[in-house]
Amino acid sequence: MMNAIIEFFKTDGLPQLGLAFLLGGLIGIEREVNHRPAGLRTHIVVTISACLAMLINFEIVKNFEGVVNVDPGRMGAYVISGIGFLGAGTIMKEGASISGLTTASSIWASAMIGLACGIKMYKISIFFTILVLFTLLLVNKSNYKIVSLLQAKNKTNDCESCIKK
Repeated sequence: MMNAIIEFFKTDGLPQLGLAFLLGGLIGIEREVNHRPAGLRTHIVVTISACLAMLINFEIVKNFEGVVNVDPGRMGAYVISGIGFLGAGTIMKEGASISGLTTASSIWASAMIGLACGIKMYKISIFFTILVLFTLLLVNKSNYKIVSLLQAKNKTNDCESCIKK
């Protein structure tokens, strides 16, 4: 029984889909915790869908090689352009303010992770997810501190120049 279960999970595509699910979930959790427009479900669905697109693509290439002219990169290219429309739906402009750009880019990154999982680029998928999470979790907080320090320094310089006059 246990061997049958192990063999089932070795089936083509299941490891790729499983990893895509986990990695997309990690990004989705970060977005969900921060109450962003696209959260856990969206990021998981984007990641596993992109992965499945690549799995289907390679089955098509394998089954129709020599019969028809098949471009193995075409499906990935369609995913990349199509995901842009989904990401664009999260971008909002209100006056001079624009929001949703980070969520749009995290959706796009999730699609890239799914594509990479689909072609068994496991190490790159994991490392890229770590980079995305690092960016989402840490860069924002440190960015505010750096900007605040620079603004404070500029205000100090402005005050000093006023005093010298």
